[in-house]
Amino acid sequence: MSTQNPSDNSHPSTGIGNKAHAGSVAPVHSQDELKALVGQEALKYVKTGDIIGVGTGSTVNYFIKALGANEALRKGLKGAVSSSEATTALLRELGIPVLEASLVDGLSIYIDGADEIDHDGYMIKGGGAALTREKIVASLAKSFICIADESKLVSTLGRFPLPVEIIPMAATQLMRRFEELGGSAKLRLKGEAPLVTDNGQHILDVSGLQIKEPKAFESLVSQWAGVVTVGVFAYQQATLCLLATKQGVKTLKFN
Repeated sequence: MSTQNPSDNSHPSTGIGNKAHAGSVAPVHSQDELKALVGQEALKYVKTGDIIGVGTGSTVNYFIKALGANEALRKGLKGAVSSSEATTALLRELGIPVLEASLVDGLSIYIDGADEIDHDGYMIKGGGAALTREKIVASLAKSFICIADESKLVSTLGRFPLPVEIIPMAATQLMRRFEELGGSAKLRLKGEAPLVTDNGQHILDVSGLQIKEPKAFESLVSQWAGVVTVGVFAYQQATLCLLATKQGVKTLKFN
């Protein structure tokens, strides 16, 4: 992993460093301010004529807001592929064409947040219940740009309960399988009923895991009968992360 000063237009160098964005922004403190800062920074990676992938969640909403305020960039996009019904609605409000993933050969970039990201660019995603579509759209993109605040950077994935989208009839047996791995799985609720995803499925949130080998873990769980998508993004890892800190934005590039 390498870090880069956002004011430097060159690509991040290979290696490990700790250079932070300095001098161009006033210090920020609240989590919402950090999300707004990194959402604005992500615009630097969007180009006129692009078809972009757009993720789901509160941090992404700040990116969409920033995109809406930049009239030239917004009108210059060919379109976007959205990862959720909620994001689709926001993009259409701005007049950005939303394209079906099945009609797109590829995307220049995919911009999304993360519930956790480690120092190799592996992530846990799915807190917004859109993990399946997020993984599909991410797989179409040449680059995955993760936007997050510094609280999301971890050494080992698993502190945030792992979302797993499942076929409802498999819930009980999958809970048992996660118990065998040392985890504790709970069905995600909306009110008193199970939350239903955009795909008509349910979600388990699994706490108590330490995911030290994300690719192996993703491969294992993806093979279990009844699993639609596991919220470990190891095969669709981030290309770089724009990490909002109280000193500014750090750019972390992953090999």
